[in-house]
Amino acid sequence: MDGLDLLKKDWNKQDTQATLKAKDILPMLHKKSSSIVKTLFYISIGELLFWILVNTIPYFSSDSYREQLDKVYSDNIMIGLSVFSYAIILVFIFLLYKSYKSISVTDSARRLMKSIINTRKIIKYYVLYNLIIIAISLVIGFYYSSHYDPNVMKAIESAGMTVYIVVSVVVSTVFIVIIWLFYRLIYGLLLKRLNKNYKELKKLEF
Repeated sequence: MDGLDLLKKDWNKQDTQATLKAKDILPMLHKKSSSIVKTLFYISIGELLFWILVNTIPYFSSDSYREQLDKVYSDNIMIGLSVFSYAIILVFIFLLYKSYKSISVTDSARRLMKSIINTRKIIKYYVLYNLIIIAISLVIGFYYSSHYDPNVMKAIESAGMTVYIVVSVVVSTVFIVIIWLFYRLIYGLLLKRLNKNYKELKKLEF
């Protein structure tokens, strides 16, 4: 057997080993990716339930809070904003569910990579949307507090509107940063694992 035949034999051996390695790794990456997206789906549902509880428990446990909310939600704009906000969250949850189902039935590395990219985009826009809607809600909340909450109105009279605006901006910024850190911790950790799977899948492409 000459040198060329030996080289071809070695190439064929390497290709066979790589193919066997890919067949072994793909199911493992598929299972891990499916589990991560499933976890993201459950977290998004848990988050939705959390915000519903945050908004409903004080309403039924505090008469003064209920009166303030009734005044706020007498405005059709607030009702529309709330309905729109929850509708968008439900859409994101549905998209995550579709992404999970897509990954569950994927049978190729290329399709799995495409599903992972799609999931990353969904989470990115989901987090961005939530941060924006929280910022808008805080602005509206501070606005209505300054017009309907007697305690806040007295504080404004004594401290001044400028101080109230500065405090509102600082409080809003701190709150949004805390929420962003929460998203970065929870979603960021899972997306990092998903991205690691994506990089491993790219190595399987020949």
